[in-house]
Amino acid sequence: MRTVYIASPYTKGDVVVNIRKSLEAADKLLELGFIPYTPLLTHFWHLISPKPVETWYALDNEWVKRCDCILRLEGESSGADAEVLLAERLGIPVYFNIKELVN
Repeated sequence: MRTVYIASPYTKGDVVVNIRKSLEAADKLLELGFIPYTPLLTHFWHLISPKPVETWYALDNEWVKRCDCILRLEGESSGADAEVLLAERLGIPVYFNIKELVN
């Protein structure tokens, strides 16, 4: 089973809507037999144990390195763009929709 890192907007726009879109993508990937990693779930971890944003970025980057590919959801996000650049630098495939990833 392939692991998929979901890179998506978080703070641009409505945070709740952004988390929902990320989780909907994760749910679809799971249905298709992938192992999705949803970094926006750290939103809830941060509610319980706040950390500097750099901690979350460092954690995210470690997960990018461990996934087989990246799914970049649409929307403006400097963080997701940085994750894509990291993946490309490491030779990790980047997809921009689930249909492209599956084919």
